[in-house]
Amino acid sequence: MDYGDRNIGVAISDAFGWTAQGKEVVHKRRDGGEVERIAELVKEYEVTEIVVGLPKNMNNTIGPRGEISIAFAEQLQTRLNLPVHLWDERLTTVSAERTLIEADVSRKKRKLVVDKMAATLILQNYLDSKTKR
Repeated sequence: MDYGDRNIGVAISDAFGWTAQGKEVVHKRRDGGEVERIAELVKEYEVTEIVVGLPKNMNNTIGPRGEISIAFAEQLQTRLNLPVHLWDERLTTVSAERTLIEADVSRKKRKLVVDKMAATLILQNYLDSKTKR
């Protein structure tokens, strides 16, 4: 997941844990309803682990955005009773944006999919790291 100020990009891996596919963008709500939507997705796709992007600073420290992501990961772990892994997401949104620009996707359409694409990159990087071990 790519946890942002307004949206949460969601990606799911295939059954073998080889590839990540973007699924949707969950819009954050004041009542916390986004966690319920994530719970529905967990059940629908039989999710056994969750990966949440951890936005670190370029010097490897964790700033305010990182602290918010950590709190969200803890909330998910408590609510869903699943392992939640934090994964360094530095520059994934930048990379997703660049890829969409190179594909000549309009600015309006980019705004709709950039969070989902960033989530896909975060998950794919996590999956790739597991296969290298």
